[in-house]
Amino acid sequence: MLRSTKIFSKKDAIVFMLFALTIGTSLFGQTDLEGYLTFAAENNPGLKGKFNDYMAAMEKVPQVGALPDPTVAFGYFIQPVETRVGPQEWRFNLAQSFPWFGLLGAKEDVATELASAKYEDFENTKSNLFFEVKTAYYNYYFIEKAIKITQENMEILNIFKRLSLVKIEAGNASVVDELRVELELNDLENQLELFRDTRYALQVKFNNLLNTDGQAPIVVPDTLWQDELPQGQLDVMEEIYASNHQLKAIEHRLNAFVNQEVVAKKEGLPKFNIGLSYTVVGENPLSTATDNGEDAFLFPSVGISIPLYRKKYKAMVKEAEYLQEGETLRKEDKKNSLNTIYENTSKDFNDGDRRIALNKRQSEIAKKVLDILITSYSTDSKDFEEVLRIERQLLRYELAHQKALTDKNAAVAFIYYLLGN
Repeated sequence: MLRSTKIFSKKDAIVFMLFALTIGTSLFGQTDLEGYLTFAAENNPGLKGKFNDYMAAMEKVPQVGALPDPTVAFGYFIQPVETRVGPQEWRFNLAQSFPWFGLLGAKEDVATELASAKYEDFENTKSNLFFEVKTAYYNYYFIEKAIKITQENMEILNIFKRLSLVKIEAGNASVVDELRVELELNDLENQLELFRDTRYALQVKFNNLLNTDGQAPIVVPDTLWQDELPQGQLDVMEEIYASNHQLKAIEHRLNAFVNQEVVAKKEGLPKFNIGLSYTVVGENPLSTATDNGEDAFLFPSVGISIPLYRKKYKAMVKEAEYLQEGETLRKEDKKNSLNTIYENTSKDFNDGDRRIALNKRQSEIAKKVLDILITSYSTDSKDFEEVLRIERQLLRYELAHQKALTDKNAAVAFIYYLLGN
């Protein structure tokens, strides 16, 4: 039997290894970021505070759903009341009030919906925390790349400086060429120090989001991956309307106020009271009755509390209706705001995508132009100003390319925040 074998060339193997290394670096970077997100969710104090707000709101449910405390009364007859079976000496009364049917359940529904709104606030805070961690991570990556790119450009300028010195010593160039390079190096050195200060500030900010040591190192990839938006603009907006935690919180508050109206109406209905009475009777020495001195146990006493003053209850109903209308309008306003924010973020994403391609292409062209100009300067000492100008452009394009990468990913991160992820 013949076997088909495929032999890879050395060149193919090298290309495959470089591709695998690139993909692996990107995946490791994403894995690191996922680890940071998990750590932030577990340790950020602001997020923990929001969760405790939700837990506290949940404890409100059994409070409002409980019956009023029973009342116990004790009476002592200073002047005993004589009866056929003896004088009445003590009296105990136990009474329990019962609200109208369904009132306690409606109150529980109000508290449950308000607690659910608190939970959505917690989830929104978590989504916002993830967005802040991602953007801080991307910004830190950009500063790291900016430092590296600036240092590489300073090395190129130092090569120019040495080349100009050789030209000056040979009498083929002016000392002005060296001074021009010195000016460029001084500017880049100042920019480099600013980048380093910014890196430290971003490092502290990132670690504070994780609630960890401010000087803990941050692992970023050599090349930032590119995130993409979910497909289908209309579908994304519908998903935002369905999943956004701020909208969900408004919806729960709206449901709470609907139930609050039910509570207000039931508060205006009668309440019931049931009581038990126990009287201690002393013995009458002059009585020959067989039940002389026996205690009297009376059951039951029933009462009804009728809410006659209706103005208060009507105001409670109107209050709930106004609150419902307010939340309905707030929900509509929030949807309009989310639509505007989404469109602006989509614009930023598209702009970042275009700038990535543009600055990559511009960098490649600038490198070719710079190589040609360096060769020209080496042979006839011409176009030194143009060499420096193109070198500055190359630096700008390389920094702009990295900034476009971070801006694009930050736009995607914000879209996912709007989606509640």
